Amino acid sequence: MAVTQEFIETFKVICPACKGKVVLKEDGSGIKCLECRRVYPVRNDIPAMIVEEATIEDEEPQKTG
Repeated sequence: MAVTQEFIETFKVICPACKGKVVLKEDGSGIKCLECRRVYPVRNDIPAMIVEEATIEDEEPQKTG
């Protein structure tokens, strides 16, 4: 079963770090918390909802030069 936004809502997936609401990233590569901005990777259709596995994503990409 692929991870979809419907999967997240059906199984009431939340961020394990802050208990915030999460959404599937547009490219399907991870599940992002809307509160603390942690992104949990999705590998082989399995979400790795482990705080130590998460990265923190900035709201806006940093501008260079």
